[in-house]
Amino acid sequence: MENITQLLFILFLIYASAKLLGELFERFKQSAVIGEILAGVILGPQVLNLIGTSEIFPVLAEIGVIILLFTVGLQTRTEEIMRVGSTSLLVAVLGVIFPFVFGYLYTLIIHHPTVEAMFIGAAMVATSVGITARVFADLGIVETKVARVILGAAVIDDVIGLLVLAIVTGLGKGTLSFVKIGLITLEAVGFIIFLIIIGRRVVHRMVPRVASFRTKDAVLSAAIILCLFLSAVSSYIDLAAIIGAFLAGMILSGLNLEYNLSIKTESLYNFLVPFFFVILGSWIDLSIFSQPTLLWAALVITIFAIIGKLLGCGLGALNLGKKEALMVGFGMVPRGEVGMIIASIGLSMKAITSDLYTVIIFMVMATTFITPPILRKLVKKVRSET
Repeated sequence: MENITQLLFILFLIYASAKLLGELFERFKQSAVIGEILAGVILGPQVLNLIGTSEIFPVLAEIGVIILLFTVGLQTRTEEIMRVGSTSLLVAVLGVIFPFVFGYLYTLIIHHPTVEAMFIGAAMVATSVGITARVFADLGIVETKVARVILGAAVIDDVIGLLVLAIVTGLGKGTLSFVKIGLITLEAVGFIIFLIIIGRRVVHRMVPRVASFRTKDAVLSAAIILCLFLSAVSSYIDLAAIIGAFLAGMILSGLNLEYNLSIKTESLYNFLVPFFFVILGSWIDLSIFSQPTLLWAALVITIFAIIGKLLGCGLGALNLGKKEALMVGFGMVPRGEVGMIIASIGLSMKAITSDLYTVIIFMVMATTFITPPILRKLVKKVRSET
């Protein structure tokens, strides 16, 4: 009973602190996301140490970000993503090449082995679209062309990131298999195409039948079931679970207005999503600030991570206009759980040192922390000029 009581009290602290600090930052015309991440830093092991190592916290964070991307998907029609498909593809490809090359070359320059350089480059590739999606959702611009380009690019980015991870892991083990890489590609691309072409048609035929069920809010229940199922399948084939959640929302987007799905999921969103950002903040390691050499390397890697996405993704989105391209570039800057996963794989394989692991974690958190206020200002500036 004590454990349950303690857990409930911690959940109370997480949610209350997220809302209080989020409100504080909103009053200073900043993104509530920053307040929520800062709440995590305060409650995490670096300060108050109230968010421990229990497995429930990463799971809660994952559920939060799944709901976030699902609700974003509900506001993103498949046709709209397809219209910006070529731009999203270019944004994703260039947004992978530039950061990878920067990270790889810098790590070689500071005299680390090739395998370590590959892991650093790979960790700089993946975008965590959850941060950008939250900012866009708060500002009510999820349905804009810039948002659609970023969301489309994020899906492609995740597939490419998966392939990069497969190659780097294979090199680290000395067992690189092109057959395995080919299978991963077919699996991931096939999953996405199947859902967009066939899955959407099946769902649109089934939902009217589900609506006749006697269960209260049967369509909403079916939508959540679909979200969790596709998240699980996505995770099973080594894509990020949030890709499955986003695709679930997207194939239901055509039915969103008819069944008020966005409105009905608002309470779920408001309750679960803050947990993701608070727990993300609790993973920030402040000890790096006490090691000047390591801090310098982490700052340089972070700068390259930002410039890499700004250059790569910005160039890919130039056809939208310079200001919009800058928004796309910054929207693709945040790294997240994928970068952490790559770092942890490298550390467990002894392909990277604990110092480089810390550098990657710093880069992930720094890009996560700085993006919301900059993106918010860019959006408001573009709005004021139109």
